[in-house]
Amino acid sequence: MVLRRFYRMRLVSSGLVLLTFFGGTPVSLLAQEQPQSQERKPEDVKPEPKVDDLKPDVPSVAEPVDPRTYVIGIQDVIYVRVWRENDLTGNFVVRPDGKISMPLAGDIEADGATPDELKTRIVTALETYLTRPEVNLEVRQVNSKRFFITGEIGRAGSYTIISPITVLEALSNAGGLRDFANAKKIVIMRGDERLKFNYKEVIKGKKMEQNIQLLPGDHIIIP
Repeated sequence: MVLRRFYRMRLVSSGLVLLTFFGGTPVSLLAQEQPQSQERKPEDVKPEPKVDDLKPDVPSVAEPVDPRTYVIGIQDVIYVRVWRENDLTGNFVVRPDGKISMPLAGDIEADGATPDELKTRIVTALETYLTRPEVNLEVRQVNSKRFFITGEIGRAGSYTIISPITVLEALSNAGGLRDFANAKKIVIMRGDERLKFNYKEVIKGKKMEQNIQLLPGDHIIIP
């Protein structure tokens, strides 16, 4: 007897076509591939840059200066915040002429002033246009008062003078002398002057007049 073989097609909800012989034995499982979505995942989409991201890299944390005694200088970065006036708020660099320029306030003399004095000047200038302007001011970056250390020192480079500092303190802050440094022949270059500093004498308390206070532009050289 010849059995007539037949099959039936059944459409499965998942999009598969199942072919079966008589008796229900599966023969073939064909998958109809569905086109994959071309939608981009949220993590693949790069956000548009914000306006703040395009500004120069200025530290958001203020330098630890005393607003009553620190003297602002050329190239220092000053952050001014005027309450409820975003257009007047921002970072301002002291120009070579010693001034900063603010919207409404105009040019204001900053070089030689303390942060508190500059704040008062800004408030006075804004009072012409605003009623009781509330101003906060911080020194964001000290660029006007730097000294330099090179040679056989732990961390050579430039350092800011935020408060009075001596040669010995500067050497300590820079990581101390290296093993092969000539501690007796350290030189501080100050303009055309060459000031000598004998580290071994100073740490013994001898000839302490060598341990001078550093000035902006001083260059300590450790041979």
